Amino acid sequence: MAKADTGTASTESGLDTAVIERAAEWAGIAEQDLCDALVILHADLIGRHSQFEREFDYVTVDGTRAYRISDEVCDELLSEFGFEEDLAAGVRLAHTEQAKLLFAKSVRGDDNFDADECGIVIGIDTAEQF
Repeated sequence: MAKADTGTASTESGLDTAVIERAAEWAGIAEQDLCDALVILHADLIGRHSQFEREFDYVTVDGTRAYRISDEVCDELLSEFGFEEDLAAGVRLAHTEQAKLLFAKSVRGDDNFDADECGIVIGIDTAEQF
């Protein structure tokens, strides 16, 4: 059963609770720490959606937008938050897994990410919201 904080982070970030739980386990970090980081990151991502939309491939599924970005862009983004290495890895794992799931679910998406690509997910369909 998902912890309440995992459910809250899922609601706020657009990531499934199971994805968050797996990413925390894979990265060897506390779910609470990952949830906190995901909520903080998501608040910032909302303001960047137009940049991502112009520069990267994306899909929208059930009100959630997923972007395919380069590892370099992801590294730069995560470095802005000062997350420790294992926490940054957990954030990247969670976002990439969710993005792959959304690309696979979409009609036009290709969930075969290259080795130097990862995903970013924004929990609202910002293009239609704004």
